Amino acid sequence: MGKRYSIEYTVQIWKEGKQYVAHAMPLDVMSCGPTPEDARKNLDEAVHLFLVTTSDMGTLKEILEEAGYERSNGKWIGPSWISVERHSAVIGA
Repeated sequence: MGKRYSIEYTVQIWKEGKQYVAHAMPLDVMSCGPTPEDARKNLDEAVHLFLVTTSDMGTLKEILEEAGYERSNGKWIGPSWISVERHSAVIGA
């Protein structure tokens, strides 16, 4: 059996039409479902598969470091989010 890692991630959820989209930041893994709970559950599975696959390929450390993670006391700690904000832009004449 291989090493066990604890890898935290921040999740953002929004609605698109009749689906809810969940995004694991900063891993940039996404999934969706008909409810926020389903989107979360599906995202957790997608993140798990992503991490297992990258670990099997030997690229997990590289990918996490590129995403801003740091290793501390046996855990991979993701970047601290300062804020999540909604902005707007005006285009056209």
